[in-house]
Amino acid sequence: MYSAFFCLGLIAQDLGPLDAPRPIPAVDSLWAEELTWMEMRDAIKAGKTTILIGTGGVEQNGPYVAGGKHNYVLQTVLPYIARSIGNTLIAPIVKFVPEGAIEPKPAGHMRYPGTISLEAATFEALLTDICRSYKAHGFRDIILLGDSGGNQAGMEKVAKALNLKWKTSPARVHYLKDYYAKDPWSYEFLKAQGIVQIDKTPPRGESSTRPAHTRNGIHDDVYYEAQIAVQDPKLIRADERIKAGLMSIHGVNLAPVAKTIELGKKLAEYRAGITKRAFENSQAQLRGKR
Repeated sequence: MYSAFFCLGLIAQDLGPLDAPRPIPAVDSLWAEELTWMEMRDAIKAGKTTILIGTGGVEQNGPYVAGGKHNYVLQTVLPYIARSIGNTLIAPIVKFVPEGAIEPKPAGHMRYPGTISLEAATFEALLTDICRSYKAHGFRDIILLGDSGGNQAGMEKVAKALNLKWKTSPARVHYLKDYYAKDPWSYEFLKAQGIVQIDKTPPRGESSTRPAHTRNGIHDDVYYEAQIAVQDPKLIRADERIKAGLMSIHGVNLAPVAKTIELGKKLAEYRAGITKRAFENSQAQLRGKR
C-alpha cells in the first residue's frame, strides 16, 4: 500500500510552474547533475543542446589502480571534450557496464573481487532510457562514448535503434567509436612524447612494444594512470608505491607525480580533439552538415 501511495504521489506532484524565474543567479557547471532544474532549463534555452554520456565501469585493474579506473578517466577527459565541442553538458557517468558473466560461474573481470557487471540487455535498457530522458527535455545531440572495450557494442546498438525510432525527430544519438578506437590507449601520442611501454612477456609472435591495455600480466598502463592521477594521485596509490620503490609501470617512471598529472592533462586534450572530429563526422553523416 505504501509503495502504491508513494508512486501515485510522485505522479501527482506539481512543484510549481515550469517557467518560474530563478530566485538566484545560475551556477556555471558542465556537469548536468550539478545543475538545478532551472539552471538546466535555461542552459537548454541558451543553446546547450548537446549532452555527453560517458560509460565507464568498475573492474579489476591490477595491484595499484582503483576499480573505478574508467570512471575516473572519464571525469578527467569529459570536460575537455565538452569544452572542445562547445554548448555541451555532461551527463552523470554510467559507472556500471558489462564486465563478464556473473553466474553460474563468474567470468572475465567478474572473477576478481570488487567488479560489478551488467547483462548486455540491462546496459542497453539503461542507456536507452537515459537518452530518452534527455531527448524529452530538449537535447538534440546525444553523444555516447565509452572508455572500455566491452561497452562499445551496446552503445552502438542503442544509437542505431534510437536514430531509427527518432528519424522524424530533430534528436540524434551519436555513438563515437573513435574516442576509444582511434589511436587506442594513445599509443602514438605517447610515443611522440618519448614514452614507450615494454611488455617483457608479450604474446607469441607479437612485439614487446605493441599497443596494448594489458602488459606484464597487469591490466593497467601509463595512459590510464596519468589521467586518473589528474583526479587524485591516491587512486594510483602514488605515496605507497613511492615508498615501496614501485612508482613505475612497464618500464616508465611515473615520478614525480606532478609530471604524470601534466601528462594526464595532455592526454585528455588529445582525446578531446579526436572526439570533436568524430562528432563532426557523425553530424555530417546523420544530419548532412558540418
